Amino acid sequence: MFLCNLPAIGHVILLFILLFSYLFTLSLACSGGNCQVLESCSAANDCAPGLYCGNCPAANKRQPVCTRGQANIPTSIVSGLPFNKYSWLVTHNAFSNVNAPPLSGVQRITFYNQEDTVTNQLRNGVRGLMLDMYDFEDDIWLCHSFQGRCYNITAFGPAGDTLREVEAFLTENPSEIVTIIIEDYVHSPKGLTQLFAKAGLEKYWYPVSKMPKKGEDWPTVNDMVQQNHRLLVFTSDDSKEEAEGIAYQWRYMVENDPGDPGVKQGSCHNRKESKRLSSKGASLFLMNYFPTYPVEDDACKENSSPLADMVGTCDKAAGNRMPNFVAVNFYMRSDGPGVFDILDKMNGQTLCGCSTVTACQPGSPPGVCKNVPAPVIAPPASSFSGSFSGSVQLSGFAPAASYPNILLTCSFHLSLMLVLMWL
Repeated sequence: MFLCNLPAIGHVILLFILLFSYLFTLSLACSGGNCQVLESCSAANDCAPGLYCGNCPAANKRQPVCTRGQANIPTSIVSGLPFNKYSWLVTHNAFSNVNAPPLSGVQRITFYNQEDTVTNQLRNGVRGLMLDMYDFEDDIWLCHSFQGRCYNITAFGPAGDTLREVEAFLTENPSEIVTIIIEDYVHSPKGLTQLFAKAGLEKYWYPVSKMPKKGEDWPTVNDMVQQNHRLLVFTSDDSKEEAEGIAYQWRYMVENDPGDPGVKQGSCHNRKESKRLSSKGASLFLMNYFPTYPVEDDACKENSSPLADMVGTCDKAAGNRMPNFVAVNFYMRSDGPGVFDILDKMNGQTLCGCSTVTACQPGSPPGVCKNVPAPVIAPPASSFSGSFSGSVQLSGFAPAASYPNILLTCSFHLSLMLVLMWL
């Protein structure tokens, strides 16, 4: 009624006010690579480096926001500590990529656990790779299979191809350390030894003879880099340690249950092959957090607050010992900060007594921290940088009904302007 009684000049003034408000709102919207974690976005290039635009319907979070896709490398912030003081991101079945082409003429029938290549995973900050190796086609292949045998419907490719990706990364990044954990179904004599040698990885091999066997600290990361012992390899086959010099996994690390038992909230128990999580006889701790049957769309919820809660549960179960490795499916998916922020908090607490590793001040006493907004992505300390491939990039992910609030606000303003013009 008030609008109807306004003189024409009043309509004009209101029109200009709304137009100004509309333009002002547009000016406040982040875009062009300026949007930060959890800020609304509508395209991949809206978000700052290290972030992508995605949402998490499984957690009832449908509006796309800038989501972390890269890790802060803790050794680039706090260096010089023993290797077992750090926490690292591990990809479960790192080779099992939804975008990997099947063998020619064969329809692959298996589960998938990741969405990009091993090279991309390493560039994005993954530092541990779980690989299932089998004898297949007169070679050693990576397979996601069953009953200890590889089939053409479960095969992904020769393991040597993936190991050459690791070799290339270690060569290009001389201060980085990578861990490979093998689910080992290889029976060919000296098969793994020859495999790693052909891939050119012997020069980076951490000798099993130098690994701490009674729960002592590992050498410092600086020493490992200086001696070029930057590849740690573990196998699930205990005979390989004596036969091929490959470390038997559960002699050096404790591990919780994989699959569904490992994601049961409030519970964290050692798998049957492992010592108790609280054992002092092994200085590394691998924490599994992935369901038995991987579901891509659910991973964003799994890799968020439930994962953070389980880290706390497992830390207590291990006698207040933070996991050194956190293994997940679809590592880039989350409701925003994700596994990368969780690792930051783990390393911050362990390395410097701060809420996040980006608050650590090298050389300062524990608990003396910088004031940093959370989550923060530190500037890269090395030349590598990841990219986003596969469906996780989500460049056109935002559904029509869930664009950022900015679009809704603008539509509302424009609608009001049209009503006023009609009046």
